[in-house]
Amino acid sequence: MKTIAFTLFLVLVQNVSSFTSVTTTPARTTGAIASANILRMSTATPESETTTGTNDYSQDDDETSLTSKGLLKRDRYVATNRFAVRKGKGAKFEARWANRKSRLSELDGFKYFHLMRRVTLNNEDGTTTYDEGDAKDGSNMGNYVSFTIWEKKSQFSAWRKGEAFKEAHGGTSIGAFMSTMISSALILKGPPRPAFYDGLLLQSTQPDDIPEAVDGWRNVVADGVTNLPTECFVACNQFYVTADNAAAFEQRWAKRESTLKECDGFVAFSMMRRDTGGKGHGVVPFDENSEPTYLSTTIWKDRAAFDAWREGSAFKKAHGTKPPSEQGGEEGEKPQGPPQPLWSKPPSPVFYEGTLVLSKAEGA
Repeated sequence: MKTIAFTLFLVLVQNVSSFTSVTTTPARTTGAIASANILRMSTATPESETTTGTNDYSQDDDETSLTSKGLLKRDRYVATNRFAVRKGKGAKFEARWANRKSRLSELDGFKYFHLMRRVTLNNEDGTTTYDEGDAKDGSNMGNYVSFTIWEKKSQFSAWRKGEAFKEAHGGTSIGAFMSTMISSALILKGPPRPAFYDGLLLQSTQPDDIPEAVDGWRNVVADGVTNLPTECFVACNQFYVTADNAAAFEQRWAKRESTLKECDGFVAFSMMRRDTGGKGHGVVPFDENSEPTYLSTTIWKDRAAFDAWREGSAFKKAHGTKPPSEQGGEEGEKPQGPPQPLWSKPPSPVFYEGTLVLSKAEGA
């Protein structure tokens, strides 16, 4: 029984500290080291607030290593955390997020946030089915995802090392931290898995109305029994692109004609390039064969807006071939077909319902 309790304890340390450290703690970490890490995270002064002055994270915004390879500069930085929520615990998990102490929307560089639950589309009747966390093969990882857009990577780094992060994750005292860990054990199946991205080719609209925030966080009623209302719909396409094809893949998307901003219900789009150099507790070595290197992410006001776009002319124009008159070539040549794929295996779509939306007045 003691062994089970201690194992649970170590898992919980990973759960709550996913974004905090700059290096990953090995699985064989001893109890003494784990305890020291807890105390350090709960009581230590953040590096950004030491007596030596404010830490400078501007090096995080240096993209020379990317642009030298022909890759695009990022427009935003996107931080996600993927959770495996146990079956029947979705409403409790959402309530934990809704009732947490956070001042996210007041922080320097914050642009947009939502918590999203993965769903399967039932095209016959237009409904969705939530992907419950009862899979035995681990595929339930990511049935909930936190999604935050920052203006710059350096601003994300500053938040991760600051007081606001500790407040939101129960790290202001050892008691609060332990309470958060115990709650995590009852709701989550294993530690979360962070994933960080460079946001490319951003498109965003100014929201008609912004959900009310109190002191930087949403003020909603969450009882842990009923799921929070859906406030947006998110459509993603996962691309498995090798490093050799990355620059060509980005250029192909950069040259596409897009009319997304003209579509009713469109909120934001970004082609998200995986930041494989991201570090922290819970970050595992990146495997491009099992995880996508790019993720096209489109946020819609609701499912109806997404369906209207998918069934309309804008979708066909974006995904179809050009008419012969626009394809070039000599007279009498056969029309050019679709361009050759640049990915190692076919793209795969994934869909989410978003809740707890926070946004700046100008949008993402």
